[in-house]
Amino acid sequence: MALMRFLMIGFVTVVLVACGDDDSSFATRPSGDSSSACEDCDGSSSSKAMSSDSETRESSSSSAESSSSAASSSSKDVEPVETSSSSSSVDFSSSSVMSSSSSDGSSSCSAMSFSSDGSSSSVTIESSSSSVKSSSSMNIESSSSEIDSAALCKTETEDDCEYGTLTDDRDGQTYKTVKIGDQWWMAENLNYAYIGVPFNYDGYTSDSTSWCYDNDPAKCSKYGRLYTWTAAMDSVGTWSTNGKGCGYGKVCSPTYPVRGICPEGWHLPDTTEWHTLFTAVGGKSTAGKMLKSTSGWNSSGNGTDAYAFLALPAGYRGINGGFSREGYDADFWSSTEYSSYDAYYMYLIYDYDIANLNNDNKYYGFSVRCLKD
Repeated sequence: MALMRFLMIGFVTVVLVACGDDDSSFATRPSGDSSSACEDCDGSSSSKAMSSDSETRESSSSSAESSSSAASSSSKDVEPVETSSSSSSVDFSSSSVMSSSSSDGSSSCSAMSFSSDGSSSSVTIESSSSSVKSSSSMNIESSSSEIDSAALCKTETEDDCEYGTLTDDRDGQTYKTVKIGDQWWMAENLNYAYIGVPFNYDGYTSDSTSWCYDNDPAKCSKYGRLYTWTAAMDSVGTWSTNGKGCGYGKVCSPTYPVRGICPEGWHLPDTTEWHTLFTAVGGKSTAGKMLKSTSGWNSSGNGTDAYAFLALPAGYRGINGGFSREGYDADFWSSTEYSSYDAYYMYLIYDYDIANLNNDNKYYGFSVRCLKD
């Protein structure tokens, strides 16, 4: 009898160990993962990636030049991995321990022991960690399923995208628009001539804060205009006060959505809205390929334009007045400020399939894509 009691005590110990906290079925994010609602919102990556043969972007802001490239870091991002729960069994000669998880998130552990006379007994022990598992997996699932990917609507032979048109009452220009997921985007870059506000940065001057690439009007017809962040935000408050006072050398508190330089009923997207677009086209790791046009990009950098966003490599205007990266880059302002000298923008690069956000000097000339209110 003493021997049997000893064996039973040992067996119960095995059961308790096997039924301890087991988070193997949790939806977990691998250690070291840097993915978030906005990867660069903490400012950890503040300079844009360029290939070895690319020009280095000029910038007076030390924060924009001090850290590693965003494209390199973003390519290492790891998406959340969700593991499915399954029953497992551990056999110990004449006894067995089984743990399982039910569909409602609860878990239990059952043990079966066999005596020498052939009789058997069982015990079920509820796991106290089930509530933790349930809340953990629910949080991750809800955050990843809030926005569904949109179906591909455009191929080389078919175009089933939902289009519209937008007429800018200020100058009469008409733009194609496209619905991607639940958002309506301009399907081409803004080309409104924002003039009359002079540009003056460290001795570099211009009679305007929007330009055609290489100051060639034909490039405006192809790519739209390039704007400083101050112009994109309409810091003087010509059409709206939501972005008034947002400019270089000062921190502002815009009221969202910020119409900025966009036509009435449309606005300059913030970083959250750019991320919504990334998710709708399948995630940022391939969003660049999905959003880039099927022609115009150098070195085999064309995309699939699977959602008719038609991102062209318009390049940018530097703070010293020079134009760079036509055929290699597309940069689009957001309405989200990073600091008194920098603001966030979305960028695409010819040799990357990703799309990402970064921050840079507010005096750069980038493209503008407007989003419907």
